[in-house]
Amino acid sequence: MQTKQPLGLSHPLLLLAGILLIAANLRAPITGVAPLLGTIRDVFALDTFHVGILTTLPLLAFAFASPVGVLLARACGLERSLFIALVVVAIGIVLRSLGPTWALFAGSALIGIGIAIGNVLLPALLKRDFPDRIATLTGTYAVVAGVAAALASAVVVPLATLPALGWSGALGSFIVLPLLALIVWAPQLIDRSAPTADTPVPPQGGRIWHSPLAWQVTFFFGANSFVYYVVVTWLPAILIEAGYSPQTAGSLHGVSQLATALPGLVLMPLIPRLKDQRRLAFGTSLIIAMSLLGLLLAPRLAWIWAALFGFGAGATFILALSFVSLRAADVRQASALSGMAQCIGYTIAAFAPPLFGLVHDFSGGWFVPLSLCLALCGIMACLGYCAGKSAQIGDVTPRRLDSQRAVRG
Repeated sequence: MQTKQPLGLSHPLLLLAGILLIAANLRAPITGVAPLLGTIRDVFALDTFHVGILTTLPLLAFAFASPVGVLLARACGLERSLFIALVVVAIGIVLRSLGPTWALFAGSALIGIGIAIGNVLLPALLKRDFPDRIATLTGTYAVVAGVAAALASAVVVPLATLPALGWSGALGSFIVLPLLALIVWAPQLIDRSAPTADTPVPPQGGRIWHSPLAWQVTFFFGANSFVYYVVVTWLPAILIEAGYSPQTAGSLHGVSQLATALPGLVLMPLIPRLKDQRRLAFGTSLIIAMSLLGLLLAPRLAWIWAALFGFGAGATFILALSFVSLRAADVRQASALSGMAQCIGYTIAAFAPPLFGLVHDFSGGWFVPLSLCLALCGIMACLGYCAGKSAQIGDVTPRRLDSQRAVRG
């Protein structure tokens, strides 16, 4: 496919601004609701399980709506598909803030569908239009996504305390993000181009399904997503139960979101230079474990643990995405592995928030849920160490090669 040529208003700087504004929508509309979960639970008389489903619905959309993004891009082009994704996010934000219970859940699902399409197609756009600056721009839009999520978490509780807004108006204020992105992205609609060959596709059978390495990458991705969405959903509740005010809990939630962006500045240029990523994956998993242990033993230092968790979670997520490319032998295999990791990984993670909400209710506190996450971090570290070895799917080890020669001989 030929790279599109900028025409008229479709200037590279305007394109870059549009990409970054799209990135600002990929996390904040979901993570920004966490500081208000307690209020929403009280307003709708929901139990902890059903409150957790508000986070689960977008994750299920991540798992199953990604193929829709690929099909949409093939029919409408990348630029128009990303515009449609922003429209879906905007409609979801409005619907979620209308008031009725059904709208709360339906809006959350729509937001997840829009973000899922953006998650799939935005990297493909970078691959096509900025092939020599993928690492730099990926790190940049990770920072933008983190900053937007941090601001959303920090301001949503103060906005909700305003009589003119309340919780619904505070969540509705997130509409600013997709509207601004739509305005800046609109000039790109003059172009229509299909996704590149490495755009993630639905997981299909084949070699990767029989590869232990592919499963190690997939479960590392799933374990990271599982722990991240448990903590990102319930961190404000954990902090409030530890004695923090809702405003402070929201601000600390914002600190954790901001910290997820920082590893992108360090790891993206570093990862390709390493012989393998085993120690890096093992170490960053332990950073998450350390932050959870800190929340359990020293909650008064929560600002340290929130920042440490965000940094570790951001680092392991970047590593999980990098493993998709590094462990694949070619573009098609990378696409298949990406589909496998995202579909299975996000499906696993989708059960995390409501499940651990139930564990909290049965155990009467957050000690047991955080301890289980701590144990899962140990499993994630082992998976990361295995997935981080310098190998590719389909590699034949010397021992296996010798046995094959012996059989042939």
